[in-house]
Amino acid sequence: MEKRDFHIIAETGIHARPATLLVQAASKFSSDVNLEFNGKSVNLKSIMGVMSLGVGKDADVTISAEGDDAAEAIEAISDTMKKEGLAE
Repeated sequence: MEKRDFHIIAETGIHARPATLLVQAASKFSSDVNLEFNGKSVNLKSIMGVMSLGVGKDADVTISAEGDDAAEAIEAISDTMKKEGLAE
């Protein structure tokens, strides 16, 4: 299992557009990818799940992946987070 923590810096948090980009990035991999926030964990391949968390600015989230391509999945999602100015 691969895990990485992120601190959300985007003013609007993870709203519809960045959530869609994260779901698209996660969906390219066969691994199970989850987003954890405030003690809740959702499938990062589910736009409704991601939106239901209501992740705002200054939130701390953890993304975990389990499967054959877990490391690649975490790396791709991390790149998307940084490229979109979502997290550091």
